[in-house]
Amino acid sequence: MRASRIAAVAVVLFGLGFAGDVGAQSCPKGKLRLYTSWPMQGAMLPEGTGMKNGVDMAVAEANGVVAGYCLEVVNLDDASPQTGKWDGAVEAENANKAVGDPLAIVYIGTYNSGAAKVSIPITNRAHMAQVTPANTYPGLTKKRGAAPGEPDIYRPGGFVNYFRPIPADDIQGAVAAKWAKRLGAKKVYILNDQELYGKGIADVFEATAKKIGLPVVANEGIDWKQPDQKPVLTKIRASGADLVYLGGVIETGAQVVIRQMKEVGLTAPRTRFMGPDGLLEEELLKGATCESALAVDARITFAGLPFEKMRGVGAKTYETYKAKYGKEPTSYALYAAEGTRVIIDAIKRSASTIEKAKDVTEKREAVRKAIASTKNFEGINGKWSFDENGDVDYDTMSGFKAVKADTPVGCKFAFETILE
Repeated sequence: MRASRIAAVAVVLFGLGFAGDVGAQSCPKGKLRLYTSWPMQGAMLPEGTGMKNGVDMAVAEANGVVAGYCLEVVNLDDASPQTGKWDGAVEAENANKAVGDPLAIVYIGTYNSGAAKVSIPITNRAHMAQVTPANTYPGLTKKRGAAPGEPDIYRPGGFVNYFRPIPADDIQGAVAAKWAKRLGAKKVYILNDQELYGKGIADVFEATAKKIGLPVVANEGIDWKQPDQKPVLTKIRASGADLVYLGGVIETGAQVVIRQMKEVGLTAPRTRFMGPDGLLEEELLKGATCESALAVDARITFAGLPFEKMRGVGAKTYETYKAKYGKEPTSYALYAAEGTRVIIDAIKRSASTIEKAKDVTEKREAVRKAIASTKNFEGINGKWSFDENGDVDYDTMSGFKAVKADTPVGCKFAFETILE
């Protein structure tokens, strides 16, 4: 799987408590396919697998059948075998593969916001809904926190086909800056990985910090491909900054930054580390080492409630996942389940229109419209609705801290506070 561009196709034709082939299912209306696309190799393999599990779990809850249609899940890997990281050409290939399949009804992805920039216009032209478990860059859906021309440049058809059941970074970056000030930070040095998500959330953090009177020394892009980040860390040490905020994901050097912060003496209480939800992964602690993560008093923000604080649907989903897979869900596993449940609900509501449709474009359009009209959905963070941009109308955020733990890694990210 690590060396393959496309992960094995997972045809989900099982129910809760039984397994069988197509003939064992009642599929009078035929099949509908859900395509997924995110990295399934390298540092992202655990999260990629977690999101895949979330999709599979939601499909299994419906016994693999919705309104007379059997659901098949086709899992694609959008990472390059050469780099192990998401690749625009591979993501474009995946999106084109999906829209070219007459049985494909929805595209689930991506993990990286930069990859979403590539695939959204492709799925938009095909009237195919795209639902992400993890993208949080604001410009994909809204003008606030966006670059010029966004988000319209991703909508060549002039309509919204991209949806996310999680709040965007224009909220997360802002609450992070407020949390930093509340924690006593007096001077911040911001780093970013120069990618869409990392630079975007770093810019929001900077703007909010300045607005609330938290001095920012710099907002500097790093070359994450370099194994040595000590030159920039030496500058940070000389600046007197007492907090390093890094906008990035686990694929773009955060492990090295944290490890080398300790090596150059940038440790708490003199200097602490903070980052966004793209770093809320066990792989970060493995790569950075627990000793270094604890030394820099690492804190991470997350768009949503911690799993153990969820109630109702969220609590049940959390327990079901652990029972089914025998492990804790990764950061976005339950959001993958949530997005898939939204899709299944939309297929149910649009089934009669799908049946009457004269071609695949009309079928996809029926599902797209149904997803867009999702209101008062009973989700893992409570009841929510999509707004006109395809964003959720809640803004719950959490703060996590690296702590010692009796785990194979030796530490974990523990929930610390709700952020506002």
